[in-house]
Amino acid sequence: MAGTEDRIKGKANEAMGTAKQSAGDAMDDRKMQAEGAMQEAKGKAQGAVGEGKDRLDDAKDEAEHESDRASS
Repeated sequence: MAGTEDRIKGKANEAMGTAKQSAGDAMDDRKMQAEGAMQEAKGKAQGAVGEGKDRLDDAKDEAEHESDRASS
């Protein structure tokens, strides 16, 4: 599936962002907290892109099957 790579990268960025935010909290480092929040948001966006790609692939496959059935 085309979106799998995006979803995996997204989950990794979400996890790294969450960890970075936690480290920023522990060290009272606002810059690190903000960077972590941005990275987490980036990961969520990547995951959404991956899901979108998968849905498009599924729709394309369904359309091809419908076309094949109509031709038969």
